[in-house]
Amino acid sequence: MEKSSEKLSVKVTDHVFVPHHEILPPKEVEKFLKKYNVRIDQLPYILSTDPVMKEKGAKPGDLIKITRKSKTAGEVTYYRYVIEG
Repeated sequence: MEKSSEKLSVKVTDHVFVPHHEILPPKEVEKFLKKYNVRIDQLPYILSTDPVMKEKGAKPGDLIKITRKSKTAGEVTYYRYVIEG
């Protein structure tokens, strides 16, 4: 029997509906920002308290690349700026 103080450990990124997330290294962030002529704070954001961000160890200021599978487009890439949550 499980004690009430024990918590179940679930790896969120193993779920079939959670797309691939990766933290971009600083050099790739710099290339991305130059390529699209944007500031990092102009990008859509994601909270550092998001379960996937916690699992990945993302910190405020990181840029996350999210790759989703799409039936119509094949693969779609999104970027999110991590903010304090």
